[in-house]
Amino acid sequence: MDFIEGLPKSEGYNAILVVADRFTKYSHFIPLKHPFTAHHVARVVLDNVVKLHGLPRSIVTDKDRIFLSTFWKELFKLYETKLTMSTAYHPQTDGQTERVNPCLEMYLRCAVQHSPKKWKSWLALAEFWYNTTFHTSLRCSPFKALYGHDPNFGALSDITTATPQLVTDLVAEREAQSLALKEQLAKAQNRMKVQADRHRTNREFHVGDQVLLKLQPYAQVSVVNRPFPKLAYKYFGPYRVLKRIGIAAYQLDLPSDSLVHPVFHVSQLKPFTPDYTPVYADLPKLVDLDAGQLEPERVLDRRLVKKGNCAVPQVLVKWTRLPEASATWEDYYVVQKRFPMALAWGQASSGGGGGVTPVTTIQAT
Repeated sequence: MDFIEGLPKSEGYNAILVVADRFTKYSHFIPLKHPFTAHHVARVVLDNVVKLHGLPRSIVTDKDRIFLSTFWKELFKLYETKLTMSTAYHPQTDGQTERVNPCLEMYLRCAVQHSPKKWKSWLALAEFWYNTTFHTSLRCSPFKALYGHDPNFGALSDITTATPQLVTDLVAEREAQSLALKEQLAKAQNRMKVQADRHRTNREFHVGDQVLLKLQPYAQVSVVNRPFPKLAYKYFGPYRVLKRIGIAAYQLDLPSDSLVHPVFHVSQLKPFTPDYTPVYADLPKLVDLDAGQLEPERVLDRRLVKKGNCAVPQVLVKWTRLPEASATWEDYYVVQKRFPMALAWGQASSGGGGGVTPVTTIQAT
C-alpha cells in the first residue's frame, strides 16, 4: 500500500491510495480526501479490497503516519495480518506499489495534461488499463493472473449513420487516446528501466565497518544540522555498522540524540576511507631550530589544518635572527610548549581577533 499525494482537487478528492497484490500484480486505485485518518483508510480498504479478495496475510507499506498509528497496528493484529515497513529512504522495499505509482502518474499525466482537475474521472479507466496490460514478469495481464481468463473489452459494432454523433465522437476519442497512451507509456517505462539498471551497483559491509551515510535534503536534521541543505554535503559520518538487516539494509550507530530510524538501505551508504595525510599548498621550508638561539619572534599568520577528523591550529612563525622569508608553519601547541616564554605568544592572541583554538569537525564528503 502507498499514497499518491499532491494532486489537484478533482470532485473533492486530492489523493490516491494504491493497493497492489504481490502475487498477481492486480492493483486498486482508491481516491481519498484530505484530511484522512487510519480509521478512514481502513474503511476504504474494506469497501474496495477486502470485499473482493479477502483479508491479506501481510501488508508492505512505508513509514507513513497512517501505517504507524496504533489503530492500524492493533486492527490488523486482531486479524493476524503481518505488517512490514520499508527501510528509510529506500522505496524499493515497497517496490510493488512504488512501481505502480509512476505508471499511474504517467497515465493520468497523459490523459489529463491539459485539464489536471479531471483526473478523478479517469481513475477507473487507469485501473482497468493497468490490470489488463501484459506484464513481462507474469507473462500475462494481472486480470488473467487473478481470474484465469482475459477481460472482455467489448466488441464495437460498425458505426452506422444511425449511430448518434455524440456516441461516435466519444468512441473515436477513447480509441485515439488509448493508442497514444500505450505508445507514451511504453517509451517511458523502458527509459526508466534502463536508467535504474545503469546506476545499480553491488555493495556489502560487515559489522564494525565505518561507512558514510547519505542524508536527504530537508530531512534527517537530527543526525546532522545543515542550515542550507541545498549547498550541504550529501554524505556524513563516519558511522559504525552495528548489524546487518536482511540482505540489503544495515543498522548504524547514529548519535544518541538522533530521531531517525537507524536502519538504512545499502544504496544510502558508501565505504569510509580515512585520510591522515595533510595537504599543503606549498612545500614546507625546513629550518634547523637547534642552530643558534632561535625563538619565535612574531606570529605572521594563522590557519587550521585537517589531521584525521580534527582541525589542528598552526601559526606562521618568524624566528629570531632569521628573515621573514624563512618563516615556517608550526603546530601552535607544539611550538608554544617548546618555547613557553617567547614574546610571540603575547601578540598571537591579540593581533587578528582572538586566540587560536582547536575545532573538532565531522568529516564529510
